[in-house]
Order: sequence, then structure tokens, then C-alpha cells
Amino acid sequence: VVGCPTCLALVMALLTWPKDCSEIPSGSPSGIYLIQPTGLHQLVVYCDMNETAGGWTVLQRNRRNTQITWAESWSTYKYGFGNVEDDYWLGTEYIYRIAKQKVYQVRFVIRDSSGTMKYADYNLFGLEDESNGYRLRLGSYTGTAGDAMAPNNPSTVHDNMKFSTKDLDQDTNSGNCASSYGGGWWYSACYSAQLNVKGSIRWGSFCSGNCQASGWKRHSASSAPLCASHS
Repeated sequence: VVGCPTCLALVMALLTWPKDCSEIPSGSPSGIYLIQPTGLHQLVVYCDMNETAGGWTVLQRNRRNTQITWAESWSTYKYGFGNVEDDYWLGTEYIYRIAKQKVYQVRFVIRDSSGTMKYADYNLFGLEDESNGYRLRLGSYTGTAGDAMAPNNPSTVHDNMKFSTKDLDQDTNSGNCASSYGGGWWYSACYSAQLNVKGSIRWGSFCSGNCQASGWKRHSASSAPLCASHS
């Protein structure tokens, strides 16, 4: 728009994709959306818009009847797999790129076989880059499911661990936890929580198998939400 800088700025703003689901207008329905994190191409994601604090970017979903084996390679985990309308992993690289944009919080949602739902919130969430093994960084826990990501046990802690897959072992165990237990995760030696596995999801003392999970990530005034869920 020649001669109208304000008009041009408005047009460019209208053409800008949201960086995550927290930038989707409130009142929008939950569902499939396009986002474009800073410096990255557009991504198809599922946005959970039911939370009062704004839209949550769903990073992972794994249900009891999942058709996904989860026993995938490093490169497959890096760029994601599954179907955002069903069970999926968004991609470790994409999770890293999204999480570096803002200060984020993460919520893990777990449902047991009876349908009981519990959650675990961490007020900070981030990953280091691939050269540092996508090491997980979590803040303080609150919730109802128990702190299965940072228990006081060095052999089962996940916070500050690198991501491991069947073909890239970065855990602290003498063996390969990802190969032994069937899915990529932030293992130590080996786990208290394991959400990327077929048929035997674990979350501390709350759930020892046959559960469902979702992981969400989101942004609000002080932090942005992400989510992982299992149901």
C-alpha cells in the first residue's frame, strides 16, 4: 500500500501467524490450527482452548488404544510423527523452537483406566538445543498427579536429562532405556514417568500402565502454556 505506512503495518499484522496457541483469539474452539514459531515454517498443531488462561499448544497425545508404536528413531522424534487429530508427537526440534520464544509452563494430563484425570504443572519449561541432546529444563511442580518428572531419586529423575531414543542412547543407565522400554524420552536410569510408549504409560505412583496422556504448552501474561496429555 504505497504512501500508507500504517495500512501496510496493519496488512502485515493480519498476515502474521500466531507463534503458539496462546495467541489464538479467546473464545475460539479447540481444534487444528496453523502456528508459525519465530524463525520456523508453519506448523499444524492442536490447540486446547478450554483453559481459562488461554490456548494450550498440545505437544503430545497418547491414548490407551493408540496405533503408534512410539519405538521410533532420533530423526523421527526430531521432526514428529502421528496425527494431530489423534495420537502424536509434535517433534523434539519443534518443541525446542517453540519453547525458546517465551517463558513457558507445561502441563501433563494423565487419565487412568477408570477415567480419573490428574495433572502435573511445572511453572517453567524448556529444552536445550540438539547439540545438547534436547536436555529438559523444568521449574517447580504443582498439581494432583504427583511430581514424577523430578522425584528425589537420581535413577528415575527426568528433569535435566537428555532425550534418548533407540538409536541414540543419552541416558545414565548402563543399558539403553529407550530400547528396553519402547519409546523416546528424557531417561535417567530409567524412569518414574514414561508417556511415549504403547500400552503401558507410567506416571509415578498415580499410574503404572493402561493410562492416557497429553502434554500441553501455553503462554499467558507471565508464562506460556504447553501440554502433554494421556487419556
